[in-house]
Amino acid sequence: MAETPRTGVRTVVVTGAGRGLGLAMARRAGADGFRVVVAELDRDTGGKAAAELRAEGVDAHFVRCDVADPASVADLAGAVRELGPLYGLVNNAALANGVGGKEFWDIDVEVWDRLMAVNARSPWLVSKALYPLLTAPGRIVNIASDAALYGSPRLSHYIASKGAVIALTRAMARELGDKGVTVNAVAPGLTECEATESVPAERHDLYRANRAISRPQQPDDLTGIVSYLLGEESRYLTGQVIAVNGGFTMN
Repeated sequence: MAETPRTGVRTVVVTGAGRGLGLAMARRAGADGFRVVVAELDRDTGGKAAAELRAEGVDAHFVRCDVADPASVADLAGAVRELGPLYGLVNNAALANGVGGKEFWDIDVEVWDRLMAVNARSPWLVSKALYPLLTAPGRIVNIASDAALYGSPRLSHYIASKGAVIALTRAMARELGDKGVTVNAVAPGLTECEATESVPAERHDLYRANRAISRPQQPDDLTGIVSYLLGEESRYLTGQVIAVNGGFTMN
């Protein structure tokens, strides 16, 4: 990892940035002056998102990436190397659509393994591939979930995967602290976006009844803290998990 001055255009990669929270974070990173790489599995979704960002004046690039596939992640690293210098990574890609509803004893092994490959393994896989390209000071932000803090029922494989992201964040922070890279995690609450359209009404009711701020959470409620964690003022903050959920969980 090379030490470079923080001048010129710097690149931030956001995985799963084709829609929802990922697109909102990519848009904010662009507004903050970063070149943005939209790393997205679906070509149409990712290409459209990058085009929207470019129309808004963002230096945005779409790279198709299956974050669960080491070869695809290596291709992402190759594309990012050509853009450089890499300053930040937001590990956002995850399986969340329609994953709940079954008790842990009814979840199929194949379903468990697929979700773990995307949600738990991919932040490590992408970070492993892109770390050599990061310039110091650099930033990694992992997107976890407050479900791992609350322990929502009938969601055990998703909770376990996001708990793994939290643990990985702490381990990476220890290893990268003196290399000029901070690593933190953000744990969003139930957010109104495409990924939560299939969430049962009872879970929305649970959040509504127990938030300190009762209004529904929107993607833009998360972008400010991610912007902060990517910014200069967070330079002495690492290994932390910040829940952004309107007070649904409180430390």
